[in-house]
Amino acid sequence: MGAGPLSGVVVADFSRVLAGPYATMLLADLGAEVVKVEAPAGDDTRGWVPPTRDGVGTYYLAVNRNKRSIALDLGDPADLEVAHALSARADVFIQNFKPGGLARFGLDYASVKRRNERTIYCSISGFGSAGGAKLPGYDLLVQGMSGLMSLTGDPDGPPFRAGISVFDVMTGLHSVIGVLAALHHRDLTGEGQHVETNLLSTALSTLVNQTSAYVAGGVVPTRMGNAHLSLFPYEPLATGDGELIVVAGNDGQFRRLAEALGRPELADDERFDTVGKRNDHREELRPLLLEALAAKSAQEWFEVLTAAGLPCGPINTVQGGVELAERLGLEPVVEVDQVPTIRNPIGLSATPPSYRLAPPALDEHGDEIRRWLTEETDA
Repeated sequence: MGAGPLSGVVVADFSRVLAGPYATMLLADLGAEVVKVEAPAGDDTRGWVPPTRDGVGTYYLAVNRNKRSIALDLGDPADLEVAHALSARADVFIQNFKPGGLARFGLDYASVKRRNERTIYCSISGFGSAGGAKLPGYDLLVQGMSGLMSLTGDPDGPPFRAGISVFDVMTGLHSVIGVLAALHHRDLTGEGQHVETNLLSTALSTLVNQTSAYVAGGVVPTRMGNAHLSLFPYEPLATGDGELIVVAGNDGQFRRLAEALGRPELADDERFDTVGKRNDHREELRPLLLEALAAKSAQEWFEVLTAAGLPCGPINTVQGGVELAERLGLEPVVEVDQVPTIRNPIGLSATPPSYRLAPPALDEHGDEIRRWLTEETDA
C-alpha cells in the first residue's frame, strides 16, 4: 500500500481514456491502491500516437501513474468472476461506460452494492443517465454542445475547441471531489453511495461567469477573441517586439499601470476611471495603451510592470510553461522508473502525494492481483 491520506483505500478503476483515469491517478497519488481494469486490447490511449515514449502514447502516460493493471475480458466467465471479486473488495468503484452499459455484467451500481454496501460507486458519463444516456461522451462534442466553442476564437472567425480536453479533466476533478465527500460520509455513517458526474453538467458549471451571464443576466455571451467580457485590459497587447498579457483587474491596478506606462493621466480620464467605463470605452483606450507599449520590448515591459506589482506575462509554448515552473522552484516534472510525469499540483504538509509506480504495461500486475483477490477471499 502507498503512503498518503488515502492509504488503505482500494479503487477498482473500470474507466478508460481521460476523465476516469485522471481521477483515479489523483486518488492514487494521494495513496489509494488503484487497480486499472483494461480490456484485453488495453486502454485506447495506449495507441493514441504520436507522440510516444518507448512505443507507448504519451497521452496514456499522462494519466495512469501509480496504478496496477489487470486485463479482463468481461465476456469470459472466469475473468468476470475476477471483476466481481474486485468489485466486492473495492472501497471505490469508478467507471465511465455509457449509462447502463455494465448492468449485463453485474457491475452496475445495484449489483456492486449487493456485494459490498460500503462501496463508493462513481459513474462518469457524457450527458447524464436520463435523456442523454445514449449520447456518446466525447469532450469535443461537449465543448461544442455546452457553448464553450461559441466563446472561443476571433469574433469574426469560426468557433474553436480548447487546446486540451478541458471538460474531461474538469469532470475528473469533480469526480474526485464527489468520491472524497462520499468517503467522508461513509466514515461517519458506514454507508456507501452512488456518485454521478457528467461532462455537460461540468461544462455548464465551469463556464462560470459565462453561464451566469445567461441564466442570471439574460445575456448570451459571444466570441471576443482574447478579450474579457467584463475587464479591460485583460488580454495580450502588442509591444515593441511581440505580445504581452496585460491585466488591470481593478481601478487601483489600472492607476499603477497608467503610471508605469508613463501615462498617469489615463487613470484620471473620466472615460477610463472605473472598470465599467473602461469596458464601455475600450476601443478608445486600447490604441492609447498600444502607443505606450510600443516604446519597449515585451521582456522590458514584463520587468517594468512586474516591478510595479502588476499582473502580466508572456505567451509561452508548453515547453516554456514547464521551464517557467522549473525556474520558480515548483519542480513540475517527477520521474517514476525513468518515465517523466507532471507533478500532482496538490501540496500537503503532512501527507504529500507520492510517486510509486510508473504507468503500467497492459496486464503487468494481472497475476499479482488475482493472487491478492484469492488471499482476500480465503481470509
